[in-house]
Amino acid sequence: MRLIDTHLHLYDEAFDSDRDEAILKMRHAGVEKCILPAIDRSSFERQSSLARHHKGFMWQALGLHPTSVNENWKDELQFVKDELSRNRADYVAIGEIGLDGYWSREFMQEQKEVFREQLLLAAEYGLPVIIHLREATDDLFEVLDNLHTAPLKGVFHAFSGSVESYRRLKRYGELKFGIGGVVTYKNAGLAKTLPLIPLEDLLLETDAPWLAPVPFRGKRNESAYIVNVAQKIAEIKGTDIDSVAQATSANAEKLFGI
Repeated sequence: MRLIDTHLHLYDEAFDSDRDEAILKMRHAGVEKCILPAIDRSSFERQSSLARHHKGFMWQALGLHPTSVNENWKDELQFVKDELSRNRADYVAIGEIGLDGYWSREFMQEQKEVFREQLLLAAEYGLPVIIHLREATDDLFEVLDNLHTAPLKGVFHAFSGSVESYRRLKRYGELKFGIGGVVTYKNAGLAKTLPLIPLEDLLLETDAPWLAPVPFRGKRNESAYIVNVAQKIAEIKGTDIDSVAQATSANAEKLFGI
């Protein structure tokens, strides 16, 4: 069974004490490839170093996360632009980018500008995007409705929306939907949405070290737990885990060119 974790922060400090062991566990679980999304400059060297040491197994994205948009957003965004112009071949996506109104809306206007500019960058360089959205849905549609580029290509990370949201988002382009540990939670609305989303539109992800699936909820998440996510999707959709693994892996390879 081949699995691809399309969203993994393995460079996070939460793995400093046992990163090698976590890598062994994910390989034993069947994870053959993974993508490391970016946050900001503070974690860039850690992310890049890890990806360099695991070429052919780990790929990296480049971008500025919405929760890192603050007073120095222009410098952070310029770093993304400069790095992309220098080392385009090192990256398979622009991300993690998007909007987040959960922690604060103080810099929401700046978040929207940063999001818009990074979507334009992705279009310019022909890269897919990894989109983060949390409690800023209206703001997101405002940006997308005023974006004048070719149709979007990418993934909505940690998707947990309704069928209506899925259908509206699909109108913006060739978009996939990342499903992680939340799908295993008791009251997750995804149980109603997933039966109406074809496997061809889904990607597997963990967002480790966050959002661990049941029965690990509340603990540090790991890429190895992606098996639990795949199994839950299979149960909800009335299929087998091998079919989920095969479809989502093919989707990831095509979208990110890995």
